[in-house]
Amino acid sequence: VYAMDDVGSITRAAGVVSFFTLLSRLTGLLRDMVVGYLFGAQGMADAFFVAFRIPNLLRRLTAEGALTAGFIPVFTDYLTNQGKAEAMRVARIVFTFLGLFLAVLTLLGMLFAAPLTQLFAPGFLADRGKFGLTVFLTRLMFPYVFFVSLVALAMGVLNSLRHFMAPALSPVLLNLSIICCAILFSPWMEIPVISLGYGVLLGGVAQLLLQLPYLSRQGFTYSPDFHFKDPVLKRLLFLMGPAFIGAAVYQINVLVSTIFASMLPEGSVSYLYYADRLLQFPLGIFAVALGTAALPSFSSLVAKKEYDELNLGLSYSLRLVNFISLPAALGLMTVSVPIFSLLFQRGAFDANATLGTAQALIYFSFGLWGFSGTKLVVPVFYAMEDTKTPVWVAFWSFVLNLFSSLILMGEITAGPDANVLARTVAVISQNVGLFSLGHGGLALATSISATFNFLVLLFILSRRLGRFPLGEFFLSFLRNLFNSLLMALPLVFIVRSVDWVGTERSLLTHGVIFLLLLGLGILLYLALSFLLRCPEWPIIREIGRKMTR
Repeated sequence: VYAMDDVGSITRAAGVVSFFTLLSRLTGLLRDMVVGYLFGAQGMADAFFVAFRIPNLLRRLTAEGALTAGFIPVFTDYLTNQGKAEAMRVARIVFTFLGLFLAVLTLLGMLFAAPLTQLFAPGFLADRGKFGLTVFLTRLMFPYVFFVSLVALAMGVLNSLRHFMAPALSPVLLNLSIICCAILFSPWMEIPVISLGYGVLLGGVAQLLLQLPYLSRQGFTYSPDFHFKDPVLKRLLFLMGPAFIGAAVYQINVLVSTIFASMLPEGSVSYLYYADRLLQFPLGIFAVALGTAALPSFSSLVAKKEYDELNLGLSYSLRLVNFISLPAALGLMTVSVPIFSLLFQRGAFDANATLGTAQALIYFSFGLWGFSGTKLVVPVFYAMEDTKTPVWVAFWSFVLNLFSSLILMGEITAGPDANVLARTVAVISQNVGLFSLGHGGLALATSISATFNFLVLLFILSRRLGRFPLGEFFLSFLRNLFNSLLMALPLVFIVRSVDWVGTERSLLTHGVIFLLLLGLGILLYLALSFLLRCPEWPIIREIGRKMTR
């Protein structure tokens, strides 16, 4: 049953993307360790993370979210039914239009950096120095949107042509650029954190330059094409409009968390940033890689109207989500303190930062399953050129996240310099706040929203596809959750018996204990899966066989 060509294609492509995404995540982890060592989780770090989040959110909305969701199905349709030459002509029109749009967007973003900062971090107004630094960094890094959005379009072309290496490798260049600028330039700058802004800008340029030779090898030669009345552009914009919201629900929820976190005690923004970055490690290596590899295959199956094969491919992919994301989530919860103690607790990153960030990671981990599943079901809607359904589900997910955040984070206060948004949030929180989890409550709200988003989309999709084995999927979920809980029990006992944040901690000893924990967890989970004859076990074995060919 797993010999289907498209399932094999998804597996091999996911293996390629996973390998280079792993490399990207490792360099990203090194980047965060360098930033943590130099700047910790205090004022300057908060300013950079908010400033970087503004263009990064727009990049995900305009490029990786809406553009990729709309472009790949359209490009694949032209490629399948009208030939490569016509598909390349379409790509040139989109490149020209997007380049002009991004140039205007970048200029507006730089011009209105101060109002954007007020929107994203209203709590920073209480500290004029932090607010001014955030505005400067936002203005400095906003051109990153221009470069990296063009990168996303290039990635869409290459992925549609089943070339995954260069797109998956490009984030490595961003990470290396930030690391080099932080180490080389921060000691010589009056405000050291500005070096990170230059690293982001240079990284965006480097990512775009990496894609160009691979585009050329695939037969894409860029020349401006201003045929903006071509029906393809109207079709693309029609798909992108709803996808602008639907594909970015996670980022919108993170934005809400950033706004609220800016009103919590100093360091809250940084705690959420570091925890989210570590969560992206398993999410990016597996779920994003699988979704990236699956979208072209799903689009091709829809174009050929092979819906039985689509059902099989989706079921296959979602059971992999159960098999991998559930133990990963339980594992992250269990070793959250050891991870940040070993990797980050040095320099400006102290024990309090370790505990605060670990708390955020625990609550974020509750949503790893939902985050992962959404990465797979949303591409199916886009392959079917339905971007409206994810929009409505995303909207209600956003509303759920908003109210969950207010209920879970506890009461907050607004200073005398606070703007209307900050004062409004403070008043509402004082009336509806039932718990006092602080930044942990914001992470938990994001997880609740993501899980809701996934389950509703899956239910709608199963009804639409008709023959999707929904019962088999949930049985797989329960089976793998049971195995994950059994795996985590001995790990919790070992973790609690070690002092991970004390002054007497030994990096070598604790590092060895952590590696043993990691190995024990993997072996226990695989052994349980084998002994209980989990149907996903042959899938993993098949993936290993295909990746080693």
